[in-house]
Amino acid sequence: MQALPFALLAIAFYLGAASWQALTLLRRVPQRPQMVRGLGTLALAFHGLVIAGVIHETGGLWLGLSPSLVMVSALVTGLLILGSLAKPVLNIAVGVFPVAAVTLVTAVAWPGGEHQGHLTPGIAVHAISSALAFALLAIAAVQAILLAWQNQALRHHHIRGIVQTLPPLTTMERVLFELIWAGMILLTLAIASGFLFLDNLFAQHLMHKTVLSLAAWVIFAALLIGHHWLGWRGLKAVRWTLGGGVLLLLAYFGTKFAVEVIFS
Repeated sequence: MQALPFALLAIAFYLGAASWQALTLLRRVPQRPQMVRGLGTLALAFHGLVIAGVIHETGGLWLGLSPSLVMVSALVTGLLILGSLAKPVLNIAVGVFPVAAVTLVTAVAWPGGEHQGHLTPGIAVHAISSALAFALLAIAAVQAILLAWQNQALRHHHIRGIVQTLPPLTTMERVLFELIWAGMILLTLAIASGFLFLDNLFAQHLMHKTVLSLAAWVIFAALLIGHHWLGWRGLKAVRWTLGGGVLLLLAYFGTKFAVEVIFS
């Protein structure tokens, strides 16, 4: 396959960047954020070439499970690299970059799926806002996992190792809620544009995605309200974030997995 060499290069750069950042967390090597971002950017460039190559080979925009995963993982990676220029989120690359590498394997091995023709502007707004919302909230979920790890270590007075490398707990929490706020704005836009521009969001083929997306929206909204009015934070915020993230994962990819893998 024409995309295979690009995929192998992207995987190598992703794993190299993730490995260095993991060793940084373990305090085995010095921090090199510019190098990690540089390797991640090279990986993302080859990732984009894989997407372009497979779309060219299959003759259109491709919406199966593996292509959807590879496109969304590229978006998550790009947002993470850009966000790391302003916020201390580069440690999330330890989880995000290897996942992006795995999606490239699936895209090269199983590039099938349904094709989508011309998109109207309204549906394009829905698709783009949905993808951006998922990407930001996926980053928030990984941030929540790091926050849980840090919180548990501090509770048990384990202040060496990874905890010493992470930003302060208050900074980690602030970044988490900033990510959730941004993701919620885009998720709200995605749901609203879906009701406006899609024929029937509760049609049989969209029912599961719609219900799960609305449930995730309710969970994230409740978390933001609880944080603002009741001071929710720490492990409670982590649990709600991960709960909403799981629902979104099922909404975006659960139905495709069931149709293409389980019932195929």
